Amino acid sequence: MTIVQWLLLPVFVHVAWVTSLGMRMGRARTRAVKEGRVRIKDVSIDNSRWPDDVRKLSNNYDSQFQLPVLFYALLPLMILLVKVDWLTVVLAWLFIASRIVHSVIHTGNNVVIRRFRAFLVGFITIATMWGWFALRLYVIG
Repeated sequence: MTIVQWLLLPVFVHVAWVTSLGMRMGRARTRAVKEGRVRIKDVSIDNSRWPDDVRKLSNNYDSQFQLPVLFYALLPLMILLVKVDWLTVVLAWLFIASRIVHSVIHTGNNVVIRRFRAFLVGFITIATMWGWFALRLYVIG
């Protein structure tokens, strides 16, 4: 495998993870409606009316499109400008691992401090990736 393929592999893992979260959320919403825990008209405008277990999945699904946007913006630039290296690959895997850990905590027991720590690992990792990219682009070469 090329280094670019190694860099893109965590992307495929994250896409698969987000897809599975979306499917879980869809099943949970369908089940909530079928069980009569919520009516469609009650949630057609206000998502806060979903039951808590469904909102937890929905909130986590939404969070997979917040911080990761910085990850998905960075990778094409690194590839296009030929700045991919093994440090970047390791950081990409660490970032995606942090997103999965964050997600498992969020959709599980949801201990906020543990969830925050997982978020912080991802946040620091993506900031490091951008910093390393800037150094490679403007200083190191």
